[in-house]
Amino acid sequence: MITGIGVVAPTGIGTDAHWQAVLRGKSGIGRITRFDPASYPVRLAGQVPGFVARDHVSGRLLPQMDVWTHMSIAAADAALADADVNPAARPEYDMAVVTASSSGGTEFGQQEMVRLYQEGPSRVGAYQSIAWFYAATTGQLAIRYGMRGPCGVVCNEQAGGLDSLGHARRLIRSGTGLVVAGGLDASLCPYGLTAQLTNGRISTVDDPDGAYVPFDASASGYLPGEGGAILIVEDEEALGDRIPYGRIAGYASGIDPAPGRGRPRALGRVIRGALADAGIAPRDVDVVFADAMGTPEDDRDEAAALAEVFGARGVPVTAPKTLTGRLYAGGGALDVATALLAMRHNVLPHTTATTQLAPGCEIDLVLGDPRQRRLHTAVVVVRGHGGFTAAVVLQRD
Repeated sequence: MITGIGVVAPTGIGTDAHWQAVLRGKSGIGRITRFDPASYPVRLAGQVPGFVARDHVSGRLLPQMDVWTHMSIAAADAALADADVNPAARPEYDMAVVTASSSGGTEFGQQEMVRLYQEGPSRVGAYQSIAWFYAATTGQLAIRYGMRGPCGVVCNEQAGGLDSLGHARRLIRSGTGLVVAGGLDASLCPYGLTAQLTNGRISTVDDPDGAYVPFDASASGYLPGEGGAILIVEDEEALGDRIPYGRIAGYASGIDPAPGRGRPRALGRVIRGALADAGIAPRDVDVVFADAMGTPEDDRDEAAALAEVFGARGVPVTAPKTLTGRLYAGGGALDVATALLAMRHNVLPHTTATTQLAPGCEIDLVLGDPRQRRLHTAVVVVRGHGGFTAAVVLQRD
């Protein structure tokens, strides 16, 4: 069961701020302000507004961590409070942390590399050895809350947020009482953006309203973003009087075949695997939160997979990530948070920016305004660079 949600995203800090932005279609996309992006082909991204790290991290620990870990601590604190969990009152070996990371502490690493090349090795800080590392956030959260159960990190780019939940469910089933899961990323620095550009899928359109328009006839790629969500996963028997957001009813993952092999991509079979794991049929699904890569080929592939599983226009599809950009390891986790909120409020969020479905995209994309509908089952799908693919089935009683 998912009992707590903590959000730090371009749509706002806090679950309510994020949800209200989603309902209003308020975008967090804008010109990059962390550095001057004038010389880069991409100048737009989803940035977390008004985040002050010192409000969440002590002055002693602040210089030991990357901004990605600062944001993760803020999200984890909020998620534990939302779940009404006091870690100090629980057995330390009964709690675990499994987070996702795509790039690690990129901004911290860049700062230390600048010091290395401009001032010499003696000026490189000792924390470079840990702050950039993919597992740094997992380690810091485990130390902060005294969680000494099985901890880990998954590094599957955009798929990582869902894979962390799949791993969390496995730990719960094996006897761990509580898992802090999900993921965030924060790689909006020159080094991080340069690395992201290598995949060739980022839109270079310099218009916040038209740069990231998945499934649209004018789709040209996606925009990057920072942030994500942390989720608290617990065994149902431990809930007491607390009311969860919903349950992880099904999960599956896979990877695309190498290009040129002539075999289909993994998304269709991964969705079917997640539905089978949940013991439900495609007709039982009320909404799909799409991966929404934003490139014509990837959008057509996803639309075809959804039509194959659910039938052409057989289920409402939405992609609220057009408000944030793709958050890499944070994207899947934030989609899960949004899906749980949608089920709690019985609202289908709409997909902003997209206006005209591209030929071949036979999906019922929620456009214009949110739809009021009773929601019991949602499917969240993600694809990550390198072919990583995952799907989660969420249900609310």
